[in-house]
Amino acid sequence: MTEKTAAGGLDTAPVLELDPLIDDPATRIIVCCGAGGVGKTTTAAALGVRAAERGRRVVVLTIDPARRLAQSMGIDSLDNVPRKVDGIKGSDGGELHAMMLDMKRTFDEIVEAHADADRARAILENPFYQSLSAGFAGTQEYMAMEKLGQLRARDEWDLIVVDTPPSRSALDFLDAPKRLGSFLDGKFIKLLMAPAKVGGRAGMKFLNVGMSMMTGTLGKLLGGQFLKDVQTFVAAMDTMFGGFRTRADATYKLLQAPGTAFLVVATPERDALREAAYFVERLAAEEMPLAGLVLNRVHGSGAARLSAERARAAAENLDEGRIVDQGGGNAPGRGSRATSSEQSDPTADPTADLATAAARSESEAAPTADADTDVQQLTAGLLRLHAERMQVLAREQRTRDRFTALHPEVAVAEVAALPGDVHDLDGLRAIGDRLTIGRMP
Repeated sequence: MTEKTAAGGLDTAPVLELDPLIDDPATRIIVCCGAGGVGKTTTAAALGVRAAERGRRVVVLTIDPARRLAQSMGIDSLDNVPRKVDGIKGSDGGELHAMMLDMKRTFDEIVEAHADADRARAILENPFYQSLSAGFAGTQEYMAMEKLGQLRARDEWDLIVVDTPPSRSALDFLDAPKRLGSFLDGKFIKLLMAPAKVGGRAGMKFLNVGMSMMTGTLGKLLGGQFLKDVQTFVAAMDTMFGGFRTRADATYKLLQAPGTAFLVVATPERDALREAAYFVERLAAEEMPLAGLVLNRVHGSGAARLSAERARAAAENLDEGRIVDQGGGNAPGRGSRATSSEQSDPTADPTADLATAAARSESEAAPTADADTDVQQLTAGLLRLHAERMQVLAREQRTRDRFTALHPEVAVAEVAALPGDVHDLDGLRAIGDRLTIGRMP
């Protein structure tokens, strides 16, 4: 990362340089995190493609329910097994694999790996386990960490890119593994076992205290059958509870270790950057390595010299027929703020270019009065659209400036907004190119 500067309010923030990060053999895990809907999946996929085409063996783990990653990579579907992506123009053995977390299947694999066949069958068929593995709060985040630990232990890939689960709060990603690990370490399970031993109404009353901590899915299971299912589940998994907590702790330490890099992904909107700021602070508190902020969908303009106010004033002048000096491109009426130097140099004012082009079109085509009116209306409409765009740019700039003021040490990469969604590898390559530019031009 270097202390480059960029126009537009990010002068004090270092530029996030991603190519050195993904090229570094010491970088083994990149975690893309942030609020929902900010482009984490696309960012993870684009980084995976770029790293593979620069010579690394990469696997991208996504927890995206929309399955857009599979579509972009030309794969019919992704599942819990890494699939090789064709069409990667890798060098030096670079390859890309992709997979989508199957939360329940990952839980089943853990049971099958740590229990004999009979006990595993009893657990997998247990209604309490089926509810736990499919609907307990935090299970998805925990299983994402389990899968990350499995991939890292195999040492088959030299870079793992993780697209974190969508959640109401980005902080859930850090909290859930510990939360579920605590649940499965035996203490809370023993609390649930107590009613089964006590029995009767007193037991059910005691059970209600524990039930308040569980998800709605488990809350639907009532009565003696539920207690029996809990008892059977605990008896079958008693030797496995400590292993869940141990693996959760090990994966948490893996996230803190050298070789892991967190990328906080956001858009230049107030809520998304507020969430990003919270995450930056939490990562620092947990001593987890933050690489920087990826700011997606940043808008720009090729005519940034033309302010929103001047564009609206020029549009009003066109509507009222008040531009009298089209050759020079200046409207000496209301709203004109051109300086003497601008008047002598039409190229310094984009409004002049618009007016000059309109005048040239009129003289060459000898338009009718109606055509002349159409050209003016079209030009006025374009000027108003430009004014709206400049307002968006100003709002985004203020939002970015607030984040930078709070966290001037965080490196930032800006990614220009695209006109449409990404549907293929070429689209992911284009995102990768934008990611590595670092700043909007």
